[in-house]
Amino acid sequence: MFGPLVALLVVVVLVLFTTVRVVRQGYVYTIERLGKFTKAADPGLHILVPFVDRVGQKVNMMEQVLDIPGQEIITRDNAMVGVDAVVFFQVLDAGKAAYEVHNLYASIMALTTTNLRTVMGSMDLDETLSKRDEINAKLLSVIDHATSPWGVKITRIEIKDIRPPHDISEAMARQMKAERLKRAEILEAEADRASNILRAEGEKQSTILEAEGRREAAYRDAEAREREAQAEASATKSVSDAISGSGNQAINYFIAQKYTEAVQAFATSPNAKTILFPVEATQLIGTLGGIGELAKSALGDDGGSGGSSPPPARQPRAQTRSSVPPTQQNG
Repeated sequence: MFGPLVALLVVVVLVLFTTVRVVRQGYVYTIERLGKFTKAADPGLHILVPFVDRVGQKVNMMEQVLDIPGQEIITRDNAMVGVDAVVFFQVLDAGKAAYEVHNLYASIMALTTTNLRTVMGSMDLDETLSKRDEINAKLLSVIDHATSPWGVKITRIEIKDIRPPHDISEAMARQMKAERLKRAEILEAEADRASNILRAEGEKQSTILEAEGRREAAYRDAEAREREAQAEASATKSVSDAISGSGNQAINYFIAQKYTEAVQAFATSPNAKTILFPVEATQLIGTLGGIGELAKSALGDDGGSGGSSPPPARQPRAQTRSSVPPTQQNG
């Protein structure tokens, strides 16, 4: 009695299992009816016709990364380099990706590898090392155009690594070192040249300033000598006028003044302990007396009247010789 019920329950479960499908987010299922693609099931709950419809392929609609294994590529200048790359792609049409190409991942990898050899094989080694952006752009354009019938969008292609041979790497390192040394020597030479130029300019300016200073000093010295000569000439003229106006009295006055200054210089000398007069000391006293008489005469002429009697004649003064030290007398 329970056998038919159990069988019916099993059939119901099988029908539900084959007809009800839940599609996960990020995937699209292809639905085949009697082996023919009919529609693409988006994420959510779907009811299929039992024993007629079935799920064909589960297509990942998210952006994916495909790692391209290392490739040995010969460049245009016959240098062999190893290259690694990655491809970013996204399926836009699940039906085309499932039924227009067999093994989508292998197809994209093969297409990328062949175009990578084509693009980099047309360049020199230096270009392959310095123009990665250009290589990426060419690969992206070619592969995206080739995969568009498969319902795939190539979003990005990047060259991960370029490995030149060991001997070429050493040669490039030596070349780079030589280039850097050359630039360093050029910079040092330019710095030395600039330093020499600045030093020469400084010496030039210093010489010019020294010459200007000597010229200014010579001009000042000449001006000072000229003024000194003018003052000397003026003093000489004044002395000449005084001599012509008063006769011998002015001459005696100037001689006595110079004589007194000379004796004062002897007396104030720091090395003089004893002063020996080779002339009579009374002459100095007489000279001083003459100076006094000259002063009295000048004052008498200015204060007295024209009819006054002349000053009395100076009495002759007895002169005595200066004493001589005993040591000299004994000698």
